[in-house]
Amino acid sequence: MMNANIKIAVNNLNFYYGDFHALKNINLTIAKNKVTAFIGPSGCGKSSLLRTFNRMFELYPNQRATGEINLDGENLLTTHTDVALLRAKVGMVFQKPTPFPMSIYDNIAFGIRLFEKLPKAELNDRVEWALTKAALWNEVKDKLRQSGDSLSGGQQQRLCIARAIAVKPDVLLLDEPCSALDPISTMKIEELITELKQDYTLAMVTHNMQQAARCSDYTAFMYLGELVEFGETKQIFNEPKVPRTADYILGKMG
Repeated sequence: MMNANIKIAVNNLNFYYGDFHALKNINLTIAKNKVTAFIGPSGCGKSSLLRTFNRMFELYPNQRATGEINLDGENLLTTHTDVALLRAKVGMVFQKPTPFPMSIYDNIAFGIRLFEKLPKAELNDRVEWALTKAALWNEVKDKLRQSGDSLSGGQQQRLCIARAIAVKPDVLLLDEPCSALDPISTMKIEELITELKQDYTLAMVTHNMQQAARCSDYTAFMYLGELVEFGETKQIFNEPKVPRTADYILGKMG
C-alpha cells in the first residue's frame, strides 16, 4: 500500500492489562476506504487491538499502550490528543447492540449535539442522513420518537452504526458486529459494511471466517497477542504463508 492509501499505521504497539502483556510488538497498516478484518481464537488480542485505535481502553483501570498508532500521520497515543474528538473521528460498534435509553431520533442526535450546534432543520436532515446511510430510515421514519430498545436486534445494531456515522467519522471499528444477530440481520449488516467502505475506513473483528472472506479486503490473523500474518484477504484465505494461519482457517486450531 502506498502512503497516500494508509489511514492508520501501527508501529511497535504493545498493550498491557496490568502486568499482562496482551499485545506484543504489533506492526500493520489499515488501508483507507477498505475493510480490514481481524481473525484469531478468543483471547488472542483482536478486540484489545481494536480498542487502542480510539483509546477506548482508557475507560478501564490499569490498561496502557506503548508504541505508535498514526492516524493520518498523527500519533493518537500522545498526551495532547483530544480523546473525545478522537472517538468521534474513530467510531465504534460493539458485539451486542448498545442503543441509548432514549428515542430512536435522540440516539442519533445525541452525538451530533455534543460536537455541533445545528439548527433544528439541519439536525433533522443529519438524523435522516445517518439512518439512511445505515439502511434503517425506511424502517423507522414513522416511529422516530419510539425507544431504540423497541427495535429488533438487527435494527438496533444498524441504529448503533447510524449513531456512529452521524458525527461524520473517518474510521469505523466493528467488534464482532453480527455475533448476536440472526442470519437475515447478519446479511444486512454485511451488505452495509460493503457499502460503507466507499466513505469510511473499516476495521472489523470477527470469529466468522466466511464473513471475513466475504466482507474484507485485508485480513490480519492474530494468535496469543502476536500478529502472525497480514495481507490481502484472498491471499490469506487461499495461499497463507504461515502454517499456523492455514491451520486456523481450516479449523485445525482454535
